[in-house]
Amino acid sequence: MVSDAEGQELVRLARLAVQRYLEDSTVMKTGKTGPMSGVFVTLNYLAKNEERLRGCIGFPLAYKALHQSVVEAAIAAATEDPRFPPVDRKELDRIIFEVSVLTEPEEVPGIKGIRIGQDGLILRWKYGSGLLLPQVPVELGWDVDEYLANLCYKAGAPPDALSDPSSRLYRFQAQVFKERSPGGDVTRLEQYK
Repeated sequence: MVSDAEGQELVRLARLAVQRYLEDSTVMKTGKTGPMSGVFVTLNYLAKNEERLRGCIGFPLAYKALHQSVVEAAIAAATEDPRFPPVDRKELDRIIFEVSVLTEPEEVPGIKGIRIGQDGLILRWKYGSGLLLPQVPVELGWDVDEYLANLCYKAGAPPDALSDPSSRLYRFQAQVFKERSPGGDVTRLEQYK
């Protein structure tokens, strides 16, 4: 996957991409080639020493070079997450950036063996799909049953969608890199490897 130094670079790139986009609507072109990977960028607003989700968008499958994917996911997380209004430039000094670099999803034959905090999940069912990053059930204190129920909810699926033979469940892992404070040092979150 990526080294700690590369992970730090990706988080700084995500912040810079959003700053530039909010200043002049420019989508940075990194010009970097190299590895391709699925990636998600999460923005958390820091208020009273508590983080609240402010946006999260990504690409579960590799489709561009990793650096360019980070740029595009960061801008989308800041401006296109339908759950939130677009980020305002004044908010940036209160937002903590997090980048999750994903492994290739693999189909899971059953729900046994799903590891909380290690496995992100994707559900594909006949009417759509949903994805939850591996850090989500840890942050929200879910067990496997709660994780799967919320995955179905995220996919817009009924709770029994996993029992439908046409449904597919995939898992992936993520390397997660996060600012310790808005614009501050970046650390790798070891619990998600």
